Amino acid sequence: MQRTAPDPQREPDPAPPAGLPVLPELAAHLAAAAGRTAPEPPGGSAPLRTAACGYWERRGLFTPPDRVLAAPGAAALLLALYAAVDGAVLLTRPCAEWYAPPARLLGRPVHVTPVPAESGGLPDPFALLETVRRARMHGDTPRVLVLSVADDPTGTCPPPEQLHEVCEAAAEEGLWLISDESRRDLLHDPHDTVVLSPAEMLPGEVVVLTDLRAALLPVSWPVGLARFPGTRRGAVLRGAVLQTLARLHSPLPGPLAGAVTHALGEPDAVRERTAVAARVYGALTGALHRALAGAGALCRPPHAGSHLYADLEPLRRPLGDRGIVGSAALERELAPWAARGGHRFEDDPEALRVRLGVDGLLGADMALRQRTLDAADPLTLPHVRAGVRDLERTLAALGGAQGRPHRATGVARAGEAPAAGGSDAVRGPDAEGGEDR
Repeated sequence: MQRTAPDPQREPDPAPPAGLPVLPELAAHLAAAAGRTAPEPPGGSAPLRTAACGYWERRGLFTPPDRVLAAPGAAALLLALYAAVDGAVLLTRPCAEWYAPPARLLGRPVHVTPVPAESGGLPDPFALLETVRRARMHGDTPRVLVLSVADDPTGTCPPPEQLHEVCEAAAEEGLWLISDESRRDLLHDPHDTVVLSPAEMLPGEVVVLTDLRAALLPVSWPVGLARFPGTRRGAVLRGAVLQTLARLHSPLPGPLAGAVTHALGEPDAVRERTAVAARVYGALTGALHRALAGAGALCRPPHAGSHLYADLEPLRRPLGDRGIVGSAALERELAPWAARGGHRFEDDPEALRVRLGVDGLLGADMALRQRTLDAADPLTLPHVRAGVRDLERTLAALGGAQGRPHRATGVARAGEAPAAGGSDAVRGPDAEGGEDR
């Protein structure tokens, strides 16, 4: 009998687990509040905001409760901030993938500026001024710059002197700064990396944004915090953001608020989990970096968080022979290592850049992930070693030069500074300035 319909497609492989196991202490607080039916008020209740003040004060930022807002996710806060600050949005290339969509949803022009060779998270200060000039030439009015002191795509932290130069340039141009500090507690070596908040340099011009899922909460608990300047302009901005949050009618669930308030107090179990996660992320991203550098890729050594950003431009010829000519194809080839193509981070889709993450090494289930957290050296675990070995083999099959000395590629070993005069491929395209995307 002739078939009239194609064979059904194979069921997709189950998605790997996300994040780390939920701390029993936080799960218990959530369960204890399960009977609460009332949601949090827009912007968060007084107990939640007061706990947030303590969280920031332990990081050197004095904060009264009337300068804080909470929302169901940092992206919701960013959307409300863009809505309150009318004008064009300036982003880095690359940047976290949730920075640009809220701006485009509101119809705000988006201009991207390349990051310097030393780190991601903020723009090159001279390229920033050039981007502002070009935006104004095209009739746009830049109003806000989003930067990160512990960058998501690259896993790097900008040096304080570089951050100071960017803050000065932004202040000169009258820009609001939104500082994403979600991953500042995930430093792989706190004694080796200094993280400063722009709010310490420009206290009247900076809104600090924190996605608590990065370090404090399970990834399935979307909670974001915003800290506003203690000025009249800051109070007006906070009022406008609060009004937008109220109109969205998406408050924090009441039961979740109690667990979040407890986590913001950072009891011993929470602080210990954050420290362990930072240590494990450092070991795993270090292994990823060594595999990529050994294959000839360009990659800044990661210093924070669970990701790193690799440029496989040196492998363009062998990759092209396999039909891999852009970041989307590269993402598919490296999918087992939580790959996300550079096009998702405002980078050039034709560039061979990709973000890799530790999710592909942590383990296939939560029991295995807990074992990874408990290990004195996670790199000795069989599933981690197998994941790293498979990445090395995949890169070799794609044309990588396994065993090539790191210095030959211009990429420093893990923990070392990049060689002076790093490649433009590391800095990103269009080093002259950004354009509308």
